Amino acid sequence: MRASDQAALERDPEGSRRVTLLELFFDLVYVVALALISGHLATHHTWLGAIESLLLLMGMWWVWSITAFLTDLYDPQQLSIKLITITVMLGSLLMAAALPRAFGEYGLVFACAYVGIHFSRGLFLVPLLRGQQAQKRAIRIFFWFALSAVPWIMGGLADDPGLRAGLWGLALVLDYGAFSLGYPTPLLGRLPKTQYNVTAEHLAERYQQFIIIALGDGILVIGLTFSRTDFDLGRSLAFVVAFTSSLLLWRIYSHRAGEVLPLAIESVVETRRFFRVAPYTHLAMVAGIVITAASFEIILRDPLGHTNWGKVLVLLGGPALFVLGRARFEYEVFGRISTSRMVALLFLTALTPAMILLPPVAIAAAATVVLAGMAVSDTARSWGRVPETPSPPA
Repeated sequence: MRASDQAALERDPEGSRRVTLLELFFDLVYVVALALISGHLATHHTWLGAIESLLLLMGMWWVWSITAFLTDLYDPQQLSIKLITITVMLGSLLMAAALPRAFGEYGLVFACAYVGIHFSRGLFLVPLLRGQQAQKRAIRIFFWFALSAVPWIMGGLADDPGLRAGLWGLALVLDYGAFSLGYPTPLLGRLPKTQYNVTAEHLAERYQQFIIIALGDGILVIGLTFSRTDFDLGRSLAFVVAFTSSLLLWRIYSHRAGEVLPLAIESVVETRRFFRVAPYTHLAMVAGIVITAASFEIILRDPLGHTNWGKVLVLLGGPALFVLGRARFEYEVFGRISTSRMVALLFLTALTPAMILLPPVAIAAAATVVLAGMAVSDTARSWGRVPETPSPPA
């Protein structure tokens, strides 16, 4: 390959910043994955079930995040990048198919698909980028995924679900930690600042789209679960509560911070801060939405049924985790956290002990009221004021 052809792999700073149709097609896999994860949590609302769901979500999320960075750093219209994206999509679909039994007989399938995605991408990119600075970036990333492959495969081979969870947790610590530290690699060191040449508009749009996908999971759960039940008064009330909750999650995310995300990334891109923090803040929000989607299935199936602590934690934990992630997201964009975020978290925490006495739909309604209060506070604070511009923390 000629040097000019290699250089063409890098995204043109003056070129199109829009998300491609292939990237949107790629995202369809995650509609399936998130629905399966929320379904797993809805039927396994125990501590072990929560840990399993979190690990599965983190694995799927990391594949999506690294692919989003790939199509941001390199030109997604190039045939080689398209082939990588399609390969990752195939592997992601295999991971999604294995999700329901990832802690059973298909654990090795899930682990091998995850490892295979990152290995194949690295083995393809490293020689393709020969002679460029970007090749060292690809080598650093490949090195760390090679390290994490060991506990991933060992976990897939383990028969005990607890041991599998521990090994996969270790693998995810390596994957997430290496990214946060800039992929420090022997002989190469960490990624230099020049290797964080992100395209703010494109990367922001990718995060916004995934939040919509996660919210779409909730809508899918509401529609499918409600369609399989009797349209009695209790389930009809649960239907309204679930839809209102989804609407509020969208409103809270998009209000101000979500709208100005491209400007926020541009304002801090030199420090690499947002590039390295955004995956974690959005993971927290996505996890909160997925847990909330699981709560929709619980209240629609049996809105007035028996309540246990597992259900309480799912019904209140989803909104709480979303608010926590949204608070950190707001801090990264504006350098401050609204009081309404802290008040909402305080209310959700204070309500928890008494919720064991209420039916599931009442608990979900209480969480929805808290979210509504935060949304109203956001609107009142910004009413009639000039839109706030990003002001990231120093």
